[in-house]
Amino acid sequence: MSREEEMYDLLKNTQNDHALLNIAEKVLQNKRISFDDGVLLYEKATIGFAGTLANYIRKKLHGDITYFNRNFHIEPTNLCVFTCKFCSYSRLIKQQDEGWVMTKDDMLNIVRSYENKPVTEVHIVGGVLPQLKLDFFIDVLKEIKKIKPQLHIKGFTAVELDYMFRKAKVNIKEGLMNLKEAGLDSLPGGGAEIFDEEIREKICADKCNSAEWLLIHKTAHELGMHSNATMLYGHIENYIHRVDHMERLRKLQDETGGFNTFIPLKFRNKDNEMSYVPEGSVIEDLRNYAIARIYLDNFPHIKAYWPMISRNVAQLSLNFGVNDIDGTIDDSTKIYSMAGAEEQSPAMSTKEICELISAAGKHPVERDTLYNVVQDYKDYDFSNEPVSGFLNLPVIN
Repeated sequence: MSREEEMYDLLKNTQNDHALLNIAEKVLQNKRISFDDGVLLYEKATIGFAGTLANYIRKKLHGDITYFNRNFHIEPTNLCVFTCKFCSYSRLIKQQDEGWVMTKDDMLNIVRSYENKPVTEVHIVGGVLPQLKLDFFIDVLKEIKKIKPQLHIKGFTAVELDYMFRKAKVNIKEGLMNLKEAGLDSLPGGGAEIFDEEIREKICADKCNSAEWLLIHKTAHELGMHSNATMLYGHIENYIHRVDHMERLRKLQDETGGFNTFIPLKFRNKDNEMSYVPEGSVIEDLRNYAIARIYLDNFPHIKAYWPMISRNVAQLSLNFGVNDIDGTIDDSTKIYSMAGAEEQSPAMSTKEICELISAAGKHPVERDTLYNVVQDYKDYDFSNEPVSGFLNLPVIN
C-alpha cells in the first residue's frame, strides 16, 4: 500500500470527528497545521491516528532511512549553581563530595583516547560552575582541534552559554563568535525544558529563560552554526504548553532554518525534587513523538534517545515519526541514567543498533552531525568486523 493509499484508508475508515479528519487532510495536502490543531491532536487523536499521520510524513521525508552517529561524550562537571527540580544529575557546590570537576587535561585525555577511532563528533555538556569560564573552554576547544582537527565539536547548552557569557561580560554574539573561532561547530538542544514561563518558574526558575534560550540559538544560526532542540515532557506541563513550546521552535526555524533535529525528552522521576510526579506511559511517549513530527513540519529530523526510553520503545518510535535514534553508547554519560532511565548502563555496538533498526523494517545509516551519510549499513556484512575494537561510542542530544 502506498503512502497516499494508507492515508486515504485512514480517512475512509476512521471514526474520528471532522476536526481530526481536517488535520489529516492538511497533512495529505502538505499544509501546515495550526496551534489549535496541535492541541486537538493531543486531546483527541488515538495513537493509531497520530502514528499514521506521522509515519506518512516520515516516509515522505526519509523513506525507511533511520540515522545514528558515532560520537563520544565529555561531561566536565555535575556540580551546578542552578537548582532545577527535575534534575537528578547535578549536585550543588556544597555537595561537591558527590560530584566531579574535570581539568583541561582530563578532557583532552578523553579526546586522545578516541584519536584513532572512527568518531565524527564530541559532545560537551555538563553543570554550570563559576570556575569553568569562557576562556577555559576556549582553550579546551583549541586543544581538541589540535588533537583531532576533523572532529565536529557540539557543545554547551544555552544555559551554560548564558552563564559563561554573563560571567565574561560579553554579549551572545561575541561569546559565540569566540567559541566558534576556537573550534565550536554546533550547539546541543539541552536546557530548553518547557518554554512556558509559568511552568519554567516552577521547575527551573534560576536558569536562563525561554527568550534567552531562543536568542542564543537564533544567534548561533545567524553565525552559520547548526543546533538541536529539545522539550522535556511528562511532568507538570499540559498539552497547550507542549504545543506552545513547539510553536516557538517552529517560528524560529521558519526564520533561520538552523535546527537539525528535535528531541523530545521524557521526564524521569528518580532521585529529584519532582519524584512525586508520576512518569508518563509508553503510549504517551509514542503519541508525543508522532505529534511532534506532524507539528514541526520545518524540522528535518525527529530523534528518540534510546537510553532514556529503552531499546524497545525507541524501536517502536520508528513507526511514529522518528527517523533518528541517536547512537551507540559506551556508558560514559550519566545525565539520564541518574534520573532512572531505562538503560542504567547503556551500551550498544554498531552491529546491535543496525540490527535494532533493521528489525523494525528500517534502513540503518550512520551520519555525521549535519546528517551527511558516513556509512550506509543496509545489507552490511558484519562477519568481517573484528570481535574487539571500536564499535561502541557515547552520545546524547
